[in-house]
Amino acid sequence: MVAVSDLHVRYAENREIVEGLRPESADDWLLVAGDVGEYVADIRWALGLLSERFAKVVWVPGNHELWTPADDPVQLRGVARYEHLVEICRELGVLTPEDPYPVWEGAGGPVVLAPLFLLYDYTFRRPGVTSKEEALARAEQAGVVCTDEFHLHPDPYPTREDWCRARVAATEARLAALPADLPTILINHWPVVREPTDPLWYPDFALWCGTEATADWPRRFRAATVVYGHLHIPRLLICDGVPHQEVSLGYPREWRRRSGAPGRPVQILPAPAAVGSGTTGARA
Repeated sequence: MVAVSDLHVRYAENREIVEGLRPESADDWLLVAGDVGEYVADIRWALGLLSERFAKVVWVPGNHELWTPADDPVQLRGVARYEHLVEICRELGVLTPEDPYPVWEGAGGPVVLAPLFLLYDYTFRRPGVTSKEEALARAEQAGVVCTDEFHLHPDPYPTREDWCRARVAATEARLAALPADLPTILINHWPVVREPTDPLWYPDFALWCGTEATADWPRRFRAATVVYGHLHIPRLLICDGVPHQEVSLGYPREWRRRSGAPGRPVQILPAPAAVGSGTTGARA
């Protein structure tokens, strides 16, 4: 089982990388942790290609999939856009957070794969900042405002944090109902704990990176590994004894600075023999 995220296929170089992605084994499952692209046609293309090659593809949405670009022929917003993408995945045989959680029985199993869609609620704030309003004001003063503020609509929820709270509550109930004797792999676009945001060049960007409501989920729900993206800081981080694996490709200007083959999926199971701290970098 391998994982990748933040493919951003609107970039020609990234699209070429996706065209070259192939499994090393006919039994390989691919976890795609969000940000395939912004346009519905691009998302369908990439997930369709990958689902033809890998034994199974599991997808969770990132913030970019949830944008409604003005020039996308599909002008659905918020929940309606997400549900449209889920229907496309079902046409392609791709698993989503709306499907029953599958059990991986291959090497390193059995383990429950839990694709999550949780969003964020502006609680990853700087020390001493006590409200969303103050945090956003500081971010704006620092020149750090996520594009979500303009393109990610929460309809029919009043705000993105309201949508986040609804997703967290529903997902928490599903995870709590899982068999207590099975470990999990939690797959989410945003990190589920705050520690991965520590090396951000722009600390205020953490506001758009997760929610404090999930801080105890890795231990509480027996996570063997947490897979995430969003930060464009590919590395393995151990938090409270649980591996958190950031698996993003990122933008061409970012992956060109790294060693190794860009876009090569990260092995999740069987777990690699050596556990390291990985590499850190900046979110551009």
